[in-house]
Amino acid sequence: MEPTKTDIVVIGAGPGGYAAAFYAADLGKKVILVEADKKLGGVCLNRGCIPSKALLYATHTLSMAKESEHRGITFQTPNVDLTKLRAWKDGVITKLSGGVAQLAKMRGVEVWAGRGYFEDSNTLRVETEEGQKFINFEQAIVAVGSKAALPKAWDLGNPRVMTSREALEIEEIPENLLVIGGGYIGMELGTVYATLGSKIVLVEALDGILLGADPDLARPIVNYAKKHFKEVRLKTKVGKMSTVGKQIKVEMEVEGQKKEELYDRVLVAVGRVPNCENIGLENTKVTRDERGFIKINEKQQTDDPAIYAIGDVAGGVMLAHKASREARVAVEVIMGESSTFTDVVIPAVIFTDPELAWCGLTEAEAKQKGINIEVAKFPWAASGRALTFDRPDGLTKLLIDPETERILGVGIVGSGAGELIAEGVLAVETGITAKDLALSVHPHPTLSETLMEAAEVFYGHPTHTFVKKKTPHPAP
Repeated sequence: MEPTKTDIVVIGAGPGGYAAAFYAADLGKKVILVEADKKLGGVCLNRGCIPSKALLYATHTLSMAKESEHRGITFQTPNVDLTKLRAWKDGVITKLSGGVAQLAKMRGVEVWAGRGYFEDSNTLRVETEEGQKFINFEQAIVAVGSKAALPKAWDLGNPRVMTSREALEIEEIPENLLVIGGGYIGMELGTVYATLGSKIVLVEALDGILLGADPDLARPIVNYAKKHFKEVRLKTKVGKMSTVGKQIKVEMEVEGQKKEELYDRVLVAVGRVPNCENIGLENTKVTRDERGFIKINEKQQTDDPAIYAIGDVAGGVMLAHKASREARVAVEVIMGESSTFTDVVIPAVIFTDPELAWCGLTEAEAKQKGINIEVAKFPWAASGRALTFDRPDGLTKLLIDPETERILGVGIVGSGAGELIAEGVLAVETGITAKDLALSVHPHPTLSETLMEAAEVFYGHPTHTFVKKKTPHPAP
């Protein structure tokens, strides 16, 4: 069969891959998008970001109903129909995936359903239902993503040992669920199952959960876990697992003490690994690092001049919006522009209860790098809007350069933090000062005011909280 020729082939139709394909097509390139899954959208849309947020929203309604009792509003005990919940969640996914397919069609992007494999640096073999097909390309963008890590010692071939993929199917509500890993995936899915009624034991090998965030921002989430989970165990090593009837026996060591316990299900959330195997990279000049990620430079270029890599497969923070930005960089470089992925402000959002979000510099990074900062915090207990929906547990803080007064980092914990952090990204990305933020009138009563008032804290005169007198910065 004669190979099909194209300017660009994109392997993987996740938020990095389809963003690259669409952008390249918009700029006039002939593009073929290759995806092994029957649905477009990648892990994020089908088995990650979207279904997890849908389930977090759905289960949050249970929490809201329960919490409303002290306001004088009481509901009957809720009934959870898992079949309907799954159908609703799957409907969201189907709608979004179909939308991606429609956008590809409107742009003239060819979508090939099948697994891509590099024959060489300019030829991709695609295993489709109709048989093998070949693509000759000028440039390729690898965006095949990652998968949940499952250490061999825990891979029993038993569906009761789950990764995030299986956990998002919500096949049942286990009475006792062990969550291994205190990162954002373990905490988000632990929150879903705890709200549905599971007794959660969360174990973490390190001495804290959500260690990427500053401790003051993580604290409200730690408090939530301690209240709503059966137990949170730190410095805990999980050893062997085995099947015992309809349960999983787990051996673990908690601060030197060995334990054996039975769980109805186990969720393994200990990180992700790149999908670099069995795609023919060895037939190209692409190289990988010791962890298996594709090596790239700041232009998303691999060691093969014809091949670029973006998203999870290229390492770094594994976030959909980071992949989407890298997609634009790769396409712009292919188009001959001098684009680079340097000094890009990438926000992180953890959709727990409360939510946690940050961007730019953290206090830990400032200390590690020896960067002089001043921290300005505004507690949500002083926010009228936070009090109106009973969520005074939040905190907004700014990391400010005391010399230039530029905002170097923003951190927010609280209800809806993920929707608020974009203003922080804009502040850090554009290099505005605390004065700019303090002088920007924010509507009252809103949570967005907490950013303005945090800036006013820096100057020593916030309206809705009090700070001890200090040598003041010049008032804005």
